Amino acid sequence: MPDTNPAPQRQPVTAPAGLRIGHTHLKVSNLDRSLAFWRDVIGLEETTRYPGAAFLSAGGYHHHIALNTWDSAGGPPPAPGTTGLFHVALLYPDRASLARAVRAVLEAGLRLDGASDHGVSEAIYLHDPDGNGVELYRDRPQADWPRNPDGSLHMFTRRLDLANLLAEAPQA
Repeated sequence: MPDTNPAPQRQPVTAPAGLRIGHTHLKVSNLDRSLAFWRDVIGLEETTRYPGAAFLSAGGYHHHIALNTWDSAGGPPPAPGTTGLFHVALLYPDRASLARAVRAVLEAGLRLDGASDHGVSEAIYLHDPDGNGVELYRDRPQADWPRNPDGSLHMFTRRLDLANLLAEAPQA
């Protein structure tokens, strides 16, 4: 006879406001190739290296991105239509920093997948050498976020004026 007793209702857990995502650990097929992207183009600093792994950060943190080939050396990217990481998002502190990062990506000859204005943020999308999605973005000040009449957020996706963004990148 099937169990007809309903599951007890659980109170939802609320994460504290100070919660941050500490790091993302990516399986990659070629460590040197991935370092050429994450370190040399994106600009993260290599903090630690182990056999088959490297740890990278910004601003002296122990690591924001970890790369490893422990179970993935020489492996193919995930097939379309499978589960996994959609993208890792790197939050830049201001528009000029985002523009500088996008300029570095373009100067490295990498293809952008998109550039969107979401009202609350400006975002650039691309893929790393292993096909992992990467979002480079900056948040607008919270006071400038678009709101619905009831006060809730009104996020959207519109085309970002990439030329306007790049004009804010300091010239090297």
